[in-house]
Amino acid sequence: MRVRGAGCLAGLLAIGWLILVGLQTSQASNVTSAIQEPGMAREGESESENEPEEEAENEGEVVETDTTNRTIVKEVEFGMCTVTCGVGIREVILTNGCPGGESKCVVRVEECRGPVDCGWGKPISENLESARLSCVHISPENRFKYIWKLLKPDQQPVILTNDTAVLEVPRELHPMAFECDTLDNNEMVASVKFTVYTTSELQMRRSSRPDTDAVLVFVLTIGVIICIFVIFVLIFIIINWAAVKSFWGAKASTTEIQSELSSMRYKDSTSLDQSPADIPVHEDDALSEWNE
Repeated sequence: MRVRGAGCLAGLLAIGWLILVGLQTSQASNVTSAIQEPGMAREGESESENEPEEEAENEGEVVETDTTNRTIVKEVEFGMCTVTCGVGIREVILTNGCPGGESKCVVRVEECRGPVDCGWGKPISENLESARLSCVHISPENRFKYIWKLLKPDQQPVILTNDTAVLEVPRELHPMAFECDTLDNNEMVASVKFTVYTTSELQMRRSSRPDTDAVLVFVLTIGVIICIFVIFVLIFIIINWAAVKSFWGAKASTTEIQSELSSMRYKDSTSLDQSPADIPVHEDDALSEWNE
């Protein structure tokens, strides 16, 4: 009986010890978690504080980039567009920071545009049988879409099947009018019209041109000859300046002598032309003065 009582006491003590150990372990884990949570909170707060700083740094970089871009834009100039209508190209010129200390340098070439309507154009080539027409475009040619139209008076234009930039048209018995529209991404960038004359009209236009050309050539030739003559005269005067000066001096002296002789002759003629009746008048005046 005593042995059984001692075993029961030993079991109860073991159970109580295990309970105490478990309570201590749970308290230690709670304390550890409590210590870790403020640390995590502080880390979260530090991360949240760092995020605005990073955002501020990024914003400063953007501002610097924008400022740099604005400075570059101020230092760039644009050249003249190669066309007055439609689509063309122009140069982008850098006015600061050029290599070799140059004041200006071409950075690149870019596209430029003008008014869409280009009016009436001229064929790029023509003969008595046909004419070659070209739409307004820049390279690469296949970048644009081309729509050719045959224009008729008081009628809707007829759209042709040709979709290339160049159209070859044979001459007919009547003059014809064509129009080409240049599109870029379904947006019209240029439109030009052409007139294809008949063979007889073309011959008449060509025959009327030589008269005008001949007159212009004649006038230009005469002008060139006169200019060359004047230049040679000036050169001759400069080379023989002493002889020219003496010649002009002698001529001036002879003219002065002739003028003096003519004046003397005029005086003599006026003195001889005086009437004798004038002389007694002067004598009477003198006698009257003497008597007084």
